[in-house]
Amino acid sequence: MTIASITLYRQWQPFRDGTYTCSGGRSAEGFDSTIVEITARDGSKGYGEMAPLGSFYDPAFAEGARAAMRELAPRLIGEDAAGIEALNRRMDLLLKGHPYTKAGIDMALWDLAGKRGGLSLAAMAGGAEGTAIPLYRSLAQESPDAMAARARKYIAEGYHRLQVKVGLDVNDDIGRLEAVRAAVPSGTVLFCDANGSWGTAETRRFLQATRALDYTLEQPCGSYEENLAIRPACDRPLVLDETIDGADALLRAIADGLVDGITIKLARVGGLTKAKLIRDIAIARNLKITIEDTGGAQIDTAAYCGLLLSTPALLRQHTVDFHNWVTVANGTADFAIANGSITPPKGLGLGVDVDPATFGEPIFRS
Repeated sequence: MTIASITLYRQWQPFRDGTYTCSGGRSAEGFDSTIVEITARDGSKGYGEMAPLGSFYDPAFAEGARAAMRELAPRLIGEDAAGIEALNRRMDLLLKGHPYTKAGIDMALWDLAGKRGGLSLAAMAGGAEGTAIPLYRSLAQESPDAMAARARKYIAEGYHRLQVKVGLDVNDDIGRLEAVRAAVPSGTVLFCDANGSWGTAETRRFLQATRALDYTLEQPCGSYEENLAIRPACDRPLVLDETIDGADALLRAIADGLVDGITIKLARVGGLTKAKLIRDIAIARNLKITIEDTGGAQIDTAAYCGLLLSTPALLRQHTVDFHNWVTVANGTADFAIANGSITPPKGLGLGVDVDPATFGEPIFRS
């Protein structure tokens, strides 16, 4: 299964609910997605996707990804597409760092392998457990009343798990959480996500003021050391997201007794191959696991849902239906959403039928 060509497409994906704002007032209007098409010499194709949340969320940005992909792609032609781990090592040899650049290529390799082998991604990644995955919906930072109204809207749409974006002024953030908690049914699962924007003082104040409320705290501080410092004061589950950028980070957090759960983002860690390694380490230590990405539509959603579906059901935290956040599609797939859960596509590979003609002319072909 030799790689014959690699083609890149660009797709702008506007947000259905308008501007998305997170900590520090940073915002985006949509995802700037790069779609990767890998064609084998027999004509079979696999697709991957990488879409950062602006240029402020992770050390990644769309034009940087495309520039680096143009650097990598010609040097992968002629390689064996079935040797996914070997190709990951080759990409790491050819390009130091920049894991987000490699994520879309790696995803396309998994899609191609599944189609050629007659297997779904979940089957290749360990075997599906059940059929459905819990979903959450994120509440972008607004006034407490506006966030409460949006929370009620999402509950009416069938979501049972909400992520409350905090990380600005602590007093305002306390008001945001209180307003959302009061607006939703008591059984609604709440996560408070600061995206690493607080220091230790702000985190301690927030924890003290909200001690009577039921929620999980996600990535309160930016640095590993700050999160470790506040751990003794955190009497509720602590989940790390931005800090978990590779297997080494997770091993250190386990050794320090820092985390109760983790969020794995495919682009941050370099794709499905490395995400699976991190996932498997977390499984070995019985940590709660979320698998998602920094953005994208049907292709990307199918990828992280397939990997999460092959994660033990008791350890699956939740994921996000990014393809429903945006107003355009990059493929057709039999996603089913009901009762606050998503059922991934059942087809081979990612299970997404992609028509590249809908993207317009390629931006690069090797």
